[in-house]
Amino acid sequence: MIFNKSRFQLRSLAWFLGLTLLVAPAPSCKKDVTQPEPTATTPSAPQTGQLLSSTLIGEYSTSDLAGRIAEVPLAGALIKYPIKAYKLTYNTLNTDGKVITASGALLVPVVQQPLALLSYQHGTIQPSSSGDNGPSAYRQGSDIWSAVSVLASTGYIVSAPDYIGYGASKAYPHPYEHAASLASASLDMMRAARHFCEQQKVQLNQKNFLLGYSEGGFATLALHKLIEEKYANEFAVTACAPGAGAYHKSAFAEYILNSDKPLNFLSTYVWVLDTYNRVYGINRLLSYYFKAPYATQLQANMFSDVPDYPSQLFTDSFRSGVLQKTDAKMLAAFRDNDIYDWKPTAPLALFHGTADDYVPFFNSQDAYNAMQARGAKQVELRPIQGGNHFTSVATYTLAVYAFISQYNTELK
Repeated sequence: MIFNKSRFQLRSLAWFLGLTLLVAPAPSCKKDVTQPEPTATTPSAPQTGQLLSSTLIGEYSTSDLAGRIAEVPLAGALIKYPIKAYKLTYNTLNTDGKVITASGALLVPVVQQPLALLSYQHGTIQPSSSGDNGPSAYRQGSDIWSAVSVLASTGYIVSAPDYIGYGASKAYPHPYEHAASLASASLDMMRAARHFCEQQKVQLNQKNFLLGYSEGGFATLALHKLIEEKYANEFAVTACAPGAGAYHKSAFAEYILNSDKPLNFLSTYVWVLDTYNRVYGINRLLSYYFKAPYATQLQANMFSDVPDYPSQLFTDSFRSGVLQKTDAKMLAAFRDNDIYDWKPTAPLALFHGTADDYVPFFNSQDAYNAMQARGAKQVELRPIQGGNHFTSVATYTLAVYAFISQYNTELK
């Protein structure tokens, strides 16, 4: 088991996982034979989370998995079980309330023992014209192919939703940083994973772990909140460990629009505003939010380069509307995605780099303070001292697996 290995081995794995967690997936050539699995019958009024299909991507021996991390000394010794990787498709709700088909990857260790289900929410993936790059693509060089597969091989059944906008739902725009749809797509993937395990006689032990970093951290905390507040009768969260998520959207917006310093993430924040403008039916022209010539530029390509200074990018009227609290529609959208102020009951560890200049540390600090004020007994703040959004990943990776392992004693 990974957590009983030497510190050197753990640091080696953390280094490797840290490198892969935020790296964009690279194309790969698949030599595995695709094998369709039983398909569930679709009822006239489909329920979300219904398993529609499962396809075997490949079967991977421990030596196959070790080869993916050969450059990390002794890391191969951490791998315990072979795994099978599947692509699942299932029903979920789009942001307009319509039922659509979504997908994700399911990693199943080959072992005759009941195992925990771990829902892994991936970080930001920019849509690509070169092909799909969500977890279900299972591309070489991606975190799901390498780091998360190593985690599965230690004894976790890993459910990794693509989210809306990738995989089977790639025809739809991804609702970037939209708490409700990230959470519901992830929950429905967990439901589909459980249905798959029932069909295939794969044993689950009723423990459910949640983790993810960056957008995945935000999605993870949103999923935790959704389960405990509405679906505790279906899933009991055993432990949750999000990293570096933007949980306090209202404060984050004020931080950005008040700033007179360069912010290197504004091209990403453009995507957030575009999502909320669409999802909440605000439907303003981009020229309301962005100055010329950037409004026209972003209309043609939402992922084009923009200035790092907020005063150069955002219109004065938009900035004042948020800062003076007069933009009721957008302020309501921000509040709807504030997921920092509630009372979790399951163990929760909030990991965040104290020098994060991409998603500021106050997001986790505010969540911790608010949860403590509500009387949450099992919430921890885990600062990563001096770490920024990217250098903190390796530390998060090691610490988060150690955190969840204390609640999964069957693997020790």
